[in-house]
Amino acid sequence: MTIQQAQQNVDEWIKTTGVRYFNELTNLGILMEEVGELSRLMVRTYGEQSFKESDKNKSLSDEMADVLWVLLCLANQTGVDLTEALQKNFEKKNIRDATRHKENEKLKGS
Repeated sequence: MTIQQAQQNVDEWIKTTGVRYFNELTNLGILMEEVGELSRLMVRTYGEQSFKESDKNKSLSDEMADVLWVLLCLANQTGVDLTEALQKNFEKKNIRDATRHKENEKLKGS
């Protein structure tokens, strides 16, 4: 599935099963909640915190998909073509960061 197809699929689901989009600020809040849930799981999986019973059946892939879902909603609501936006972001990074990371002493030898 392409990013464009994902945006279309989310839009179709929202307009049929979901009835309508939540407003943009509500979706921004939901996005922050979903990122927090992903963060909580990452910290427990890769960091020092231990799992609570309520965290044990959570999946990184599902939490990442939740974040992506809401981001796709926000893109649809605000008229952002994420395929185009990502392509432009690569172009920006290829110009701005062409040598930046290669010259970063902190990244050498890692």
